[in-house]
Amino acid sequence: MSIDYIMIGSNDLGRSRAFYDAVMPHLGGTLAHDYEGITFGYAMEHGVTVWVARPHDRGAAVPGNGSMPGFGCATREAVDAAHAAALANGGTNEGAPGPRPIYGPEFYGGYVRDPDGNKMSFVLAGTSAEGGSE
Repeated sequence: MSIDYIMIGSNDLGRSRAFYDAVMPHLGGTLAHDYEGITFGYAMEHGVTVWVARPHDRGAAVPGNGSMPGFGCATREAVDAAHAAALANGGTNEGAPGPRPIYGPEFYGGYVRDPDGNKMSFVLAGTSAEGGSE
């Protein structure tokens, strides 16, 4: 099994677009889809797409309790850069970048929430961490 895409809810696509346009390049993502006023998506490595959209039922986008995409990074510097870009573009800090030895000796990650409150992590790619959360 593999993951084809993830969907992240937004209440303000313009605000979210500014946030994700600043963060995704540090994660290897490039804007690949833009359906103005509906959704936009970033092509990631290994064929995964990260979509940001208003909820289809037209209800409010709310963060899931316990939901958190973890974006793999190639280096610690990429983790640091993604975290800094997130904070500079309306995100909030949920855990500064650094080692998290509880998840394994090589685990390095940073945690943020996007402007809608969706939590995400940026982690050093290739770690053997199991379910790390901050």
